[in-house]
This record gives sequence, structure tokens and C-alpha cells, in this order.
Amino acid sequence: MISVRAAGEYEMTSETVGGVLGAIVGSAVLVVAVAYGPIGQLGKPAKPIQKIEQPKEPLIAPPAVRGPVVREVPQ
Repeated sequence: MISVRAAGEYEMTSETVGGVLGAIVGSAVLVVAVAYGPIGQLGKPAKPIQKIEQPKEPLIAPPAVRGPVVREVPQ
């Protein structure tokens, strides 16, 4: 609280100093928020919608080359 000592003189307590500093910081935050524009789409152009293309069918690769095929097993 502010206590009045004499005519026009105020005692600056820690609560008063904290309140003044809080008001300064709060007003600075509001100024920065207004400087960067409103939140959301208000005042901003609409973002273009990205067109998603359907994935094309993958190319079928020939089968991998394997080693020689042994058809007869020697005994």
C-alpha cells in the first residue's frame, strides 16, 4: 500500500516498486505483441493450400542376378 506521509509525498515500498515494474514489463510485452501483428489469420493473407500429389506406382525392377543354379547334385 501507499502511505501518505505529508502533502504530495509517497513512501515507495517494495510492493509499490514491484507494481510499477510489473506495469512497465506488461506494457512492453503488449507493445511487442502489437508490433508483430495479431494472433491468428486476422490481418494476414490466407496461406495457399499445398496440393498433395498421389504417389506414382513404383517402377518394377528386374529381379536381382543370382549365382549359378546347380540342378544335379553329384553323389
